[in-house]
Amino acid sequence: MDYQHQTIMDLRKQLDDGTCTSEELFQTALDLAKKYQESDNSFVTITPEFKQKKSQSLLNGIPYGLKDNFSTANILTTASSNILKDYIPPYDATVYKKLKQSGAVLVGKTTLDELAMGGTGTTAHTGVVRNPWDEQRLIGGSSAGSAACVARGIVPFAIGSDTGDSIRKPAAFGGIVGFKPTYGRISRYGLFAFASSLDHVGTLTRCVEDAAIVTDVLKGKDPLDMTSLENEDLNYYEHLHDDIKGRKLFYFKETCDLENYSAEDEEVIAVLTKFHELLDRLRKEGFEIEGISFGKDLLNAIYPSYMTISCAEATSNNANLTGIQFGPRGEGSSIEEIMFDARTKGFSELIKRRFILGSYILQKENQERLFLNAGRVRRLIVDRMNKLFETYDGLIMPASGGIAPKFGERSDELSERYLLLENHLALGNFGGFPSITLPMGFLHGMPLGINLTGRIKEDGVVLTMAQKIEDVAGYRGIVAGDQNV
Repeated sequence: MDYQHQTIMDLRKQLDDGTCTSEELFQTALDLAKKYQESDNSFVTITPEFKQKKSQSLLNGIPYGLKDNFSTANILTTASSNILKDYIPPYDATVYKKLKQSGAVLVGKTTLDELAMGGTGTTAHTGVVRNPWDEQRLIGGSSAGSAACVARGIVPFAIGSDTGDSIRKPAAFGGIVGFKPTYGRISRYGLFAFASSLDHVGTLTRCVEDAAIVTDVLKGKDPLDMTSLENEDLNYYEHLHDDIKGRKLFYFKETCDLENYSAEDEEVIAVLTKFHELLDRLRKEGFEIEGISFGKDLLNAIYPSYMTISCAEATSNNANLTGIQFGPRGEGSSIEEIMFDARTKGFSELIKRRFILGSYILQKENQERLFLNAGRVRRLIVDRMNKLFETYDGLIMPASGGIAPKFGERSDELSERYLLLENHLALGNFGGFPSITLPMGFLHGMPLGINLTGRIKEDGVVLTMAQKIEDVAGYRGIVAGDQNV
């Protein structure tokens, strides 16, 4: 059995007909996790003991990875931060609880950018996460380990969190599918909060079908999360192949029209050329697709608004990480000195910068000018999206302006550089819209992703359209190192 290329349904059929057992699948995944840990650094913790609660779910017996910012009782949960490097929670996140009840088998807790802040996969306390397609390149973040272990074929699916693009960007760089459903569709109880108004739970898989299967298991109302939504009376997996003829999509002309770029933008032009070639093929399959002008001012405002809101909320949410309740105790003769020492030593430079910025934004004299204004800009952007969704079923865009960068090529430092072609992914978080990234092609041997964002609560529609895009693009179930892709 070629385990690394198997989807959830491939494994399901083999489990059901007795070709393999869940113990054998787990052992295979465990062996692969250990084999590639040094090169990829996908896991903070690999769980060597097979544990399964059998069920009738499609996930029964299927191995998976769980991002290390989801609480798991009696299993180390660090959020890839030194300040939590020894933390073992006393309770389970709802997502982990549902996966256990479904019979899915945990292989390990996956590495992330520290406290889920960052998009590079380079700030974890255990080291950088490398892209399985090219170990000299980033996989992206913050759900770096989850993306890498799926792209490598260690597990058929992994769970991540997405606050700005943290599932969908690594999925693009890893040649896999990253799905962030509607805000509240999956409970956030037990997820370590980054920015509560932007945080989403989602999936990383090697095909759209698997994203639907896992989301069907995880979605639903949770009394422990007051923002969670009632379960739709709809099985996403069963409706994946519904007709999409007449579905209308739009893209931003400001960022996707080739005439906006010069010859020096060679890589961006190559990405957009592949993007438009795929759009032409999708039109032949029944999609109606056209470019619209979103407004350059609003596009320019996405990045600063996101940084303002997320840094402020992160500062508030992580105020409990003091070195008193959790983590290594700081040194000092007073509580203030102990906390100062613990936080100084316990956080990376990136995290400290974000907390300082968030504290400044939340100061009384700055709240109106910075935090509340960012919220107003966010509302203008979301209103513009909702107005477009009155006419169109989805926004379709390249997931990035190029292939995964090499280490050192890009910085995750706060800057005034607005990467308009990539910042659009935050729109899904601003409005809570369902959003999915899937492979659309290759450039220089590295995968490129295409992103689709739809109306709030129309997760099933987004998955159905994504299934058709996957059928047309033809990159279902690929694994890092595949030839002739």
